Amino acid sequence: MFFLEVVIVLLLVAAGVAGLVMQAANDALRQGAQVSVVAAQSFANAPGTAAALRGPDPTAVLQPRAEEARKRAGVDFVVVMNTHGIRYTYPYPQEIGKKFVGTFEPALHGRTVVQEAGGPPLPAGGGTDVQAVVPVTDARGTVVGLVSAGITVKNVARLWMPQAAIAIGAGAAALALAGAGTTLVSRRLLRQTRGLAPAELAGMYEHHHAVLHAVREGVLITDAQGRLLLANDEARRLLGLPEDAPGTPVRELGLPDGITALLTSPSAVTDEVHPVDNRLLSVNKRPTFPGDHLRGSVVTLRDTTELAAVSGRAEVARERLQLLYESGMRIGTTLDVRRTAQELAEAAVPQFADVVTVDLLEPVLHGWEPTTQDWQQLRRTAIGGAPESLPVHPLDETVAFPAGTPQMRALRRGTGVLEPDLRRARGWREHEPERTRQALELGIRSLLTVPLRARNVSLGVANFYRTQDSEPFGPEDLSFAEELTARAAVAVDNARRFTREHAMAVTLQRSLLPRAQPEQDAVEVAWRYLPAEAGVGGDWFDVIPLPGARVALVMGDVVGHGLHAAATMGRLRTAVHNFAALDLPVDEVLGSLDDLVVRMDHEESVGDRPDGREESGVTGTTCLYAVYDPVTGTCTVASAGHPAPVVVGPDGTVTCPEVPVSAPLGLEGYPFEPAELHLAEGSRLVLYTNGLVNDRTRDLDVGLGALRRVLSRTPGRTPDETCQAVIDAMETAYRRDDIALLVARTRVFPQWRVAEWEVPSDPAVVPSVRARCRERLERWGLEEVAFTTELILSELVTNAIRYAAPPVKVRLLYGHCLTCEVSDASSTSPRLRRAATTDEGGRGLFLVAQFAQRWGTRYTSCGKVIWTEQTLDDDASSALACTPVDALLEQFGDPAL
Repeated sequence: MFFLEVVIVLLLVAAGVAGLVMQAANDALRQGAQVSVVAAQSFANAPGTAAALRGPDPTAVLQPRAEEARKRAGVDFVVVMNTHGIRYTYPYPQEIGKKFVGTFEPALHGRTVVQEAGGPPLPAGGGTDVQAVVPVTDARGTVVGLVSAGITVKNVARLWMPQAAIAIGAGAAALALAGAGTTLVSRRLLRQTRGLAPAELAGMYEHHHAVLHAVREGVLITDAQGRLLLANDEARRLLGLPEDAPGTPVRELGLPDGITALLTSPSAVTDEVHPVDNRLLSVNKRPTFPGDHLRGSVVTLRDTTELAAVSGRAEVARERLQLLYESGMRIGTTLDVRRTAQELAEAAVPQFADVVTVDLLEPVLHGWEPTTQDWQQLRRTAIGGAPESLPVHPLDETVAFPAGTPQMRALRRGTGVLEPDLRRARGWREHEPERTRQALELGIRSLLTVPLRARNVSLGVANFYRTQDSEPFGPEDLSFAEELTARAAVAVDNARRFTREHAMAVTLQRSLLPRAQPEQDAVEVAWRYLPAEAGVGGDWFDVIPLPGARVALVMGDVVGHGLHAAATMGRLRTAVHNFAALDLPVDEVLGSLDDLVVRMDHEESVGDRPDGREESGVTGTTCLYAVYDPVTGTCTVASAGHPAPVVVGPDGTVTCPEVPVSAPLGLEGYPFEPAELHLAEGSRLVLYTNGLVNDRTRDLDVGLGALRRVLSRTPGRTPDETCQAVIDAMETAYRRDDIALLVARTRVFPQWRVAEWEVPSDPAVVPSVRARCRERLERWGLEEVAFTTELILSELVTNAIRYAAPPVKVRLLYGHCLTCEVSDASSTSPRLRRAATTDEGGRGLFLVAQFAQRWGTRYTSCGKVIWTEQTLDDDASSALACTPVDALLEQFGDPAL
């Protein structure tokens, strides 16, 4: 005890000293970090630092200041660097211009970074280097550079050495007290164990004697010479010893040879079983008084005859319960029908059966409710054990069981069928005689067939086989197999229902997503959509052609999963199409969508559901809306809580443009700020949902970094190849959220396909406009649509000159269709109306609507643009070109119209 107390005290002293050392080191590091932060922030906020970083030679200006600041602040270095981490200053000039060692990316976003780092040599020499990195911002709050200050923490022993002496002294005092206490306790124990009174000793003997002869366990004591010294009543009964047996040598007692050899042997024995007079005795033997001249042995005997039989049955029951417990943990780990069936087959082998096959009805594999008509065709879904020992049907093969087979009888009865000896199972042998003959030759002897039933519906059958090396199945095995199969059937039915619901939700969601790429000239697009394995969500994307050869790119994510999220996604996608058709600015589109989400949430909150539960709502839905103009090469983007896009330049450089991310949809009252991006021709704009970059195994920043690395390895790839590379690299083993990915490679409209000019506010110039239009169409080889285009353009220009405000401009775009645009400074939109037969005018827009495939109006910051689109298909163009104007006018004046 005293030695143990010494060890404890020494451990406590060592722990105290270690704690002091660690605390001193932490205090020194913390103090160094504070000094580094103060020095870095002071220099970063010093007048002239930001201006010097923008100057022509930052090192010449900042190096003397940094060295002076370092000496005054008492730090080891003050480093000024640009936003890419290139040093402008350093205590050693040869280190200037090199890459900064350490993490500085958070400082680019306005945060202070404190870290322990190693790097180039420092004036203070070796030690722990603590450094801080702070941003340098200009008057507008933009980060123009970074400042890092650091200090080397050397020897901290001076902080803890005075306190260590106190801890060691306290330990010595505790050790002295422990020694004194141990001495006193030892003396007291010695006094208490000696000098017992005769009455106390007699009482102790009587108690021991009573216990010795009352227990139902035989006790024998022998000496070193092999003589029996003591035998209690139970030992005499079990071995048949006489009353005067004590004092007799063991070899003269007439005991069985095994018991005699055990009693005379000096070896210890544990739970050895020996037969004695139709009894099974469990024997234990231990030596007494080891190392003494009185050394002998103590032997205990226990009758285990009945216990052996009971324990055998109990062991079997325990193994079955353990197998049921393990099966419950192993079966149903996923909501996959095939995997659940395979788990059942693997759980029963080899503890219960040698080979297991599971056959499911065909509708179950597809998630549908099976009927009795489906019993004729089952599909082999899982095989467990060693299938080479049984010529079974391979996986995914259709199996037809006749009426007399055990499988069909089990399906009809709804209970298991036991065939203890397959050599006498006539129905089993008559089904595929050659295959069953081979099975018997390979040693198959016993079969249990149990139907998989859930909610009183049969889903299939499970077949358990045993070979001739195992005991044949019995009635108790049938009960166990039915219990095991019933648990597995519930898991299979859950997986079946999930498969049905998941297939329905995926079908609904895919029907709501784009199926084909629309015809447009702005971008080359490709996309990928992967639904979540636990249930589809509300991710959606869209490519919407807009007038003027522009295109709208949409990426959104509805909160929640399931049919509700998919249906909500369909409503929002339709709304985005309608808002895009109005040709609103990107921020107004998101504003209108935000109002719609608010109304939808309000409808769901006040509506009553038949099951009494509340809807999950739509608030929190994110959306990114971008409009790309191939004529100017600009892309206007606005985000409602959605991750910003990633841009891959034509040279393969990956950038994340700064797009203001506003609040998600449904929060009402938050504005949406657009951002304008200038994209070079061939740039790839990557839009995605958070399921691609964020899951339980990685956070958003890590996922974005991985996405940028993947995109940096895809220079020159097509959008479709880029999508596939990203999905292959970013997809996880188990998708908990939907993944939507859209890659658009930009095109720039060739200048020779664009014609634009300004029209004076004089109706007399309309013929010249028609002539210039005809000349340009002939240059493009579009003579077949020249007449209709001239007619459309003259009507639009005439209306703009008469009813709108100057300046009036005309623009022609030659793409997959011919676009005519007439812009003016008026915000009044023309309307198509019915003209009476007596009216001299009012038929211009009607003619425009008849000859153009589409037409409309979009408003700009300085007026409006009236646009028309004409298809360049030969059949459509010829049909329009051959339509007489007089016939159209007559139809328009017909009262029947």
